[in-house]
Amino acid sequence: MPSPCDPQHAPVGDVGAALMMIDSRLKAISDNKTQPDAEQQALTDQITASLGPSGVDDLLDGACTLIYMFMQWLRMTYSAHGKDVIECVVPNLVATMRMMPRSVRPETIPTTAGLLIAAGTDLSPNLWRKQYGYWTEDEMNPLEATAFLLAEHINQLTDDRDFATRLIIEALSVADEG
Repeated sequence: MPSPCDPQHAPVGDVGAALMMIDSRLKAISDNKTQPDAEQQALTDQITASLGPSGVDDLLDGACTLIYMFMQWLRMTYSAHGKDVIECVVPNLVATMRMMPRSVRPETIPTTAGLLIAAGTDLSPNLWRKQYGYWTEDEMNPLEATAFLLAEHINQLTDDRDFATRLIIEALSVADEG
């Protein structure tokens, strides 16, 4: 029986804007900046301020699409080595988030773990989350942190600080051609 959380029923959202936000965070960290570049932060703030309600929904869906795509790549990678993606990824990301109490409130960690598990079991993270109601403001930073930490995990696995971003850009290019 098909699941109502099947990815084929999920909106893709604005993957480009979500990727831009994650990529700017990745670059700031790789450049050893503790705070985002002021110009980059102003651009990010301007984009998010201009979104409006439907744009915010598209950005949320885009972030969930990134989480899904990253978890699918990780699932294939770990599976090729006889490992389970949930066992290898979820505990590490949850432990990392627990060390980020100013950005990720402890009560939001179960939701982010659920997003990871949904994506790791081939369910749409955004459809999985929406069955419990609309996103809360407290979940915004953890959602971004989840996508960021997955991208960083992929970059560390591949020893290439731009691999996760290229992975998504290449997937979007193929989708545009098809």
